Amino acid sequence: MQETALKNLTELAAHPSSLFALLGTALLILALIYSKKTKLNTPLLVHVGLMLALTVILHQFRLYHMPQGGSITLGGMIPLLFISFRYGPGVGYLAGFLYGMINLLQDPFVMHPVQVLFDYPLPYMALGLAGYFKDRFLLGASIGIFGRFICHYISGIIFFASYAPEGTSPYLYSLLFNAAYLLPELLICLFILKVLPVKRLLLQMHNTTKNNFSYK
Repeated sequence: MQETALKNLTELAAHPSSLFALLGTALLILALIYSKKTKLNTPLLVHVGLMLALTVILHQFRLYHMPQGGSITLGGMIPLLFISFRYGPGVGYLAGFLYGMINLLQDPFVMHPVQVLFDYPLPYMALGLAGYFKDRFLLGASIGIFGRFICHYISGIIFFASYAPEGTSPYLYSLLFNAAYLLPELLICLFILKVLPVKRLLLQMHNTTKNNFSYK
């Protein structure tokens, strides 16, 4: 495992432009959080860390893995959605970015700096959009996952058009390929959110913090 991690880091280091693109994205997220006057205090960071760990664990329970990437999981996006519902979109973007970086370190596939952004941090950052719908969980989850779909869809058209079968439009291929796993993933997440006592769980998260935060 250590050798694999070093190999992946070496591969990323060979693409400095991608690293600069990722750094720029991280700085933009931090600037947004600062503009919202959000305090990155200990309870918040603990929640983010726990939800990231849970996201990694849930992504190991794959119901199906697409041949060229993408998986149907047992609600692997739920923890990131919880962070967005609890702390708002800014912290949701941050958690999504961090998980995207974890995913990138685990299995890097670098073709272009823009491709790296659209395949790793941006899709999971899109889940932060759910934070704008903190009292409408199903709608927020749907919009967040649709945002993830858009990122993968754009990447598929621009960077993976060559994978489309001969005579098939890359627009149609990317649509069908990404919908094949993200639509079931969406339905699973909506079912879990419908079953779970989401408000009660978010209240428990709120009660573990010393300060109240408000987001616009």
